[in-house]
Amino acid sequence: MPRRLAPLPVLLLCACAAAPGIEARLPGVAEVGPPPALAPLGPILAAADRPGAADPAPALSGRIGALNARAAALRGPVLPAPAAARIAGGVDLAPLYP
Repeated sequence: MPRRLAPLPVLLLCACAAAPGIEARLPGVAEVGPPPALAPLGPILAAADRPGAADPAPALSGRIGALNARAAALRGPVLPAPAAARIAGGVDLAPLYP
């Protein structure tokens, strides 16, 4: 039991050490300044709800078709038939145990 606790004082001393300053390692961290101001959400939502807003459905239908074609191509077999049959056969362990 005491042998397991021997590294504990060393670990406790390491925990008391001061952490190195990250700001010193990254140039320009102090000069970044304040965060940008947030834009009000009301005007953005009002512009989106206008009757003259473009309908995204025609533009998205082409993307949907392309993604469906890509998904159909990915549904095919991953391995060629001979490789799949060889893997399905498993490993013959008889030569290992004479």
